[in-house]
Amino acid sequence: MERRSSRAAWVIATWFGCGLVPKGPGTAGALGAIPLYALVVRGGQVGVGVAAFFVTIVGIWAASVVARELNQKDPQRVVVDEVAGMLVTLMPLPSLSWRGVAVGFVLFRFFDIVKPWPVRLFEKLPSGWGIVLDDIVAGILGAVVLVVVRALVGVL
Repeated sequence: MERRSSRAAWVIATWFGCGLVPKGPGTAGALGAIPLYALVVRGGQVGVGVAAFFVTIVGIWAASVVARELNQKDPQRVVVDEVAGMLVTLMPLPSLSWRGVAVGFVLFRFFDIVKPWPVRLFEKLPSGWGIVLDDIVAGILGAVVLVVVRALVGVL
C-alpha cells in the first residue's frame, strides 16, 4: 500500500511529470495548471475555487511524501504547489480568456519567484504545508493584482 501511495504522491507532486523537466520545473508546473483551469472554469469561479481547494489539500499530502522521500525541504520537482497557486491567481476571471490566463501566469510566476511579504512567511511552515501554502499566498497576491488590472484595463 505504501508503494502505491508513494507512486500516486509522485505523480501528483510532479503534476504528471511537469516537475521533471530539467529547466524551469516551476514554470512547467504553472503551465501544467492551464489545462485543468480550462476544464474547471466551465463551472465559473466556483469551479476554479473548488479545484484549487482540492489541489491544495492533495498537494500538501503529495508534497510531504516526496519531500520526505527525497529528504529535502522543498524539492524543485514538486510543482503541485504551482498548480494550486496558478488556480488561485486565475479565480477572478469569470470565464476562459487566454489574455487573462497569460497575465495571470506572469503575475503568479512573479510573486512565486520574488516571494514578497507575506509569501516568504508561509514558506517556513513544515513539510508540504510550507511547500504549498507559500504558493497559495503568491496566488492570492496575483489574484488581487489581476482584479486591479481587470478594473483598470477592462475585460481580460
